[in-house]
Amino acid sequence: MERALKKAIRHRKNSLFYKTRKGAKLGDLFMSLIHTCELNDANPFDYLTELQRHAEEMKQNPAAWMPWNYRDNLMTQAAA
Repeated sequence: MERALKKAIRHRKNSLFYKTRKGAKLGDLFMSLIHTCELNDANPFDYLTELQRHAEEMKQNPAAWMPWNYRDNLMTQAAA
């Protein structure tokens, strides 16, 4: 529990140094995605890399690219 709280507190502290509101919102978005990946036993770096590689497919079906089911989607595409 302390480890999860420590991440939130560290992010809050680091967010004081964002230069713009837009940058802060983007940082919050990435922190949320990274934490969601960790909760779903997905490697955040691999997940974000796959999102970049499959940007067009993600735009068409965002639900298939959530951290908890993107691996299944990759396997389905590889089999096709």
